[in-house]
Amino acid sequence: MSLNRRHFIQLSAITATGMTSLGFAFKPALAAEKITLALDWYPNANHTGLFQAQADGLFIAAGLELELYTPSDPTVVLQTVGAGRDTFGISYQTDVLFARAQGVPVVSIAALVQHPLICLMSLKSAGISRPADLNGKTVGYPGIPSQEAFLATMLETDGLTAADVELVNVEFNLLPALISGQADAVMGAYWTHETILAEQEGYPVDILRVEEWGVPDFYELVLVTSEETLKTRPDMVEAFLTAMQRGYESTIADPATALETLVTAYPETDRSVEEQGLALLLPAWTDGVTTFGEQHAERWSSYAAWMASRGLIPANLDVNAAFSTLLLPTGSATPESE
Repeated sequence: MSLNRRHFIQLSAITATGMTSLGFAFKPALAAEKITLALDWYPNANHTGLFQAQADGLFIAAGLELELYTPSDPTVVLQTVGAGRDTFGISYQTDVLFARAQGVPVVSIAALVQHPLICLMSLKSAGISRPADLNGKTVGYPGIPSQEAFLATMLETDGLTAADVELVNVEFNLLPALISGQADAVMGAYWTHETILAEQEGYPVDILRVEEWGVPDFYELVLVTSEETLKTRPDMVEAFLTAMQRGYESTIADPATALETLVTAYPETDRSVEEQGLALLLPAWTDGVTTFGEQHAERWSSYAAWMASRGLIPANLDVNAAFSTLLLPTGSATPESE
């Protein structure tokens, strides 16, 4: 799917009573504050909670007129958010720390996925069941330094070093590189996406999850805003987080409806892939937490320490400034536990 096409989500109608079905008081459209959220990629299962909140009218009911879109270049999300050109954005814990090290004033305000989605993927026929099995093998990757560090850590955890494999930059052509035999394994695949595509094309795969082989557990996707927005518009931020949280709780309670909402809003969606991806993601959104979006200082500090040990960020980076837990509503991670 093309990333060059901006995709806008139409606002849903609010009930004639002035209340949404989930209890938000309606605020007149004229009073709605216009905000933007730049996605990290084309709309997919990871974004279903946002789409559902939009379809349920939760943002407009909170006085927010939200424009959800995919930038033509998603790699600049942190820059546009930090500069105030976008109100919110979806990015990655790794990239937030990179950005903070470069002076970009972005702050993570919610964790959308509680664990890494990145993995090392190989064809099942290759028999790679642990990092040590990569000895003498070729590993393809997208040329991203953090993913080199993931691989090196995994290898060292299992008794090898980076010198024991041949690393090849295949850009983002991970699955083609694997199927064609250009690489024996690829680093950077998502176990909620590329693995599904491979299986659908008739290529059973094995995966090695990075956090199971020496890389500290981290938040794959995070919601970010700027320091300035956090400081000057806290009520708006809290209202947004409340509506978003409700949208994800609704998705967890009824994933079939949320998937339909995504497909309706974005007809190019590969329903089969996103349906399987959503089933895998549902537990990853709330595993180990009581509130959707929850973040913990220990997770940020341990991962930042690992990044520093790999020379990816300065050791003296102020990690606590990279995230905020102050405005995230507390409550249940799922409606069933209320």
